Amino acid sequence: MKRAGLMACLAMALCAAACSSGSGPSAAVPSSEAARASSGASGVAKRASADLGVDEVLHSDNITPIANVPLEAPFDGPHSWNTDLAFQGDYVFAGNYDGFTVHDISDPAHPKVVTRVLCPGGQNDVSVSGDLLIVSVDDPRADDRCESDSMAPSAKSGWEGIRIFDISDKAKPEYVAAVATECGSHTNVIVPGADPDTLYVYVSAGGPDPGAPNCPAPHDNISIVEVPVKNPKAAKVVATPALFKGRQGGGGYGGCHDITVYPAKKLAAAACYGDGYLIDISDPVKPVVLATESDRENFSLWHSATFNNDGTKVVFGDELGGGMVATCDSSGNDTKGANAVYEITPSRELVRHGYFKIPRVQSPEENCVAHNGALIPVPGRDIMVQAWYQGGVSVWDFTDSDHPVEIGFFERGPLRPGLRVGGSWSAYYYNGHIYSSDITKGLDVLRIDDPRTDPAKDVTVKEFNAQTQYPYRG
Repeated sequence: MKRAGLMACLAMALCAAACSSGSGPSAAVPSSEAARASSGASGVAKRASADLGVDEVLHSDNITPIANVPLEAPFDGPHSWNTDLAFQGDYVFAGNYDGFTVHDISDPAHPKVVTRVLCPGGQNDVSVSGDLLIVSVDDPRADDRCESDSMAPSAKSGWEGIRIFDISDKAKPEYVAAVATECGSHTNVIVPGADPDTLYVYVSAGGPDPGAPNCPAPHDNISIVEVPVKNPKAAKVVATPALFKGRQGGGGYGGCHDITVYPAKKLAAAACYGDGYLIDISDPVKPVVLATESDRENFSLWHSATFNNDGTKVVFGDELGGGMVATCDSSGNDTKGANAVYEITPSRELVRHGYFKIPRVQSPEENCVAHNGALIPVPGRDIMVQAWYQGGVSVWDFTDSDHPVEIGFFERGPLRPGLRVGGSWSAYYYNGHIYSSDITKGLDVLRIDDPRTDPAKDVTVKEFNAQTQYPYRG
């Protein structure tokens, strides 16, 4: 999802253009291979996704829902929407438009709420590193306090950017710093510095916003914030590299939506509304664009990027309609609002291969499009779990770059009439389970049992941010 105002208008414009132009194979009737895959291990379809009743649950045989933590006060307002997730030890941090929640997942079947921190600011996407939680704020506030009021994007003054919390005491996070960034912070990603006492945060945001002092034209840059780990109050913007200068994509819209870094490869992949980028981050404060990729026929809103474990592929996702429309109904096709698999050549160029879109047709009332996901750590294979809003959670294999296929899923039926925004915002695999941040239903915990993904159960990590990738070993 995107900034209010101009961003919503952009989403509708992109959707209108994409849905009325171009052609592709119909996804109304999945192929026999896709239909078998979508039904899980048994290969027998249970019932059509589009026929589900309100909140009715459907899942493949190889995925079992084992827990749900519903949203509760103070996150019980009409727009108390859950957003992204970050993980550390026995805890998962769940962003919410009204703040964030700390969950204890030491027993995944019985997760517990440790605390809910009320600190409004869309989207409140989160990243974690050691004792620090980085939270993105992408709407203008009267000031940087949690108690501040939201302001119109065209207001003559206001604050937006990143907030930094000390989470050494998980039950009592302490708000320690705020850094204003150009056009705010839609998403953020942590990049380790050469010195372990220094973190860099790449801040992504769309823009410009006409008349908004925080977001001037041309906004062809990202903001890089330096965070001294031992003194986070001294965090500051140290660079604003114009990586996207002169680009034509995205209807003239600038900035970037999401960046994923792979420090071991000194690479970043950026999904930037109209284009995809491969970036050299050998010097974290001086990133250099290596390759730019566009797909005007099939992609409308480049939203996110995920490397495979070898760093030889990138999956780019298209958030056609900005998460607000039903791109998975019978009127869609296999490329709009889908993923594209790109291979990285030895010369660091991007070459497009296959597309993947969930093969389960959703009802016209369900917002559904490719959204946040990450790898399941299966040595030797490229398998990803991903959120699709009301399309649910999908597990898919792109080891064969030209023929990706779904191998498991979990979803609910539509929300009650009148509600059009819901479903899984983010879905990630962490130490043996899948965790899904559902916009209106809270935190879902899923177990996957499948010979194709079972090797991942032997991989344990101490900290996980989906947008900061590290290689795993079998």
